[in-house]
Amino acid sequence: MKAYFKPYTLDFKNPSGTSRGILRQKKTYFIIIEDDENFGIGEAALFEGLSYDDKPDYERQLQWVCEHIHLDKKQLLQELKDYPSIQFGLETAMLSFESRNTYELFPSEFTSGKDDIKINGLIWMGEKSFMKAQIQDKIEQGFSCVKMKIGAIDFEEELNLLKYIRKEFSAKDIELRVDANGAFSPKQALDKLKRLSEYNLHSIEQPIQQGQWSDMAKLCKASPLPIALDEELIGLIDVTKRNKMLLTIQPQYIILKPALVGGLIESKKWIGMANALNIRSWITSALESNIGLNAIAQFTYTLNSKMPQGLGTGSLFNNNIESPLEVIGENLSYNIEKNWNTIDKLTSKHNS
Repeated sequence: MKAYFKPYTLDFKNPSGTSRGILRQKKTYFIIIEDDENFGIGEAALFEGLSYDDKPDYERQLQWVCEHIHLDKKQLLQELKDYPSIQFGLETAMLSFESRNTYELFPSEFTSGKDDIKINGLIWMGEKSFMKAQIQDKIEQGFSCVKMKIGAIDFEEELNLLKYIRKEFSAKDIELRVDANGAFSPKQALDKLKRLSEYNLHSIEQPIQQGQWSDMAKLCKASPLPIALDEELIGLIDVTKRNKMLLTIQPQYIILKPALVGGLIESKKWIGMANALNIRSWITSALESNIGLNAIAQFTYTLNSKMPQGLGTGSLFNNNIESPLEVIGENLSYNIEKNWNTIDKLTSKHNS
């Protein structure tokens, strides 16, 4: 058995706005494990500027993993605790290698094409007219849950967009989620949450920047709008610290990005801890290619959650890996009539 990695740059079809600026490209890495009979592939989905393991020695750590692939799986994952996106890539590559079908990590009604996963429609940041056009498009596509990123344009304009949606669609018709990505200051946050709550929103993700546990705890207690923690989970490797954070802040929800919190096993640990405290959760992808999205989607289906999940659609990039994943209406499905195309260049050994 041998392992190697390949860097891959995903090109956005359209520049995508976030609170961290405009994204035009996203670098990712594929971990490939193979022997004479089997082939496995996983994605170490580094998110530059957000991943806890966005460090200068990232590729050196990937090389170390490949050189020590013979070690016990549990031992390897433990060694990688400071590199959550590599944990995710290795864990899913191993599942892929061990499965009868390279791309079927969790055989289910989803992978057999008999069931699907309800997802939210995502509205990217941008000019008001651009965001409004996206909202109209998502509603026409049939989404009953829409997530809007806020914090990049004028707050009053963002409120007007929410007002526009609510004028046409009640909370029964469209579930609205907003994601602030930490854009509010602790002093302004409660007032803004009160104003946002006028539009019958489902929740707001990360209203203030992570690490301000005391301020976030006060917000969760006083807010008329349910709060979901997202970035707050990143970098909390120690189980004791995770529990302390949840007990201190006591959010209504947590949102798990497997590539940012250490993979699927670690995501299940988070979910277990949250459930014990009556905190609900859902899964979100983080701009992975279809390799990573496939693993996350299959894992998500096994959780049997009825909430709309924050899974990508694979359609953002010009050069994504062709896959059976497709979106029909508001559901992510697995079309068994379509094949995977894991581009030949991905399977040639990385030589740097």
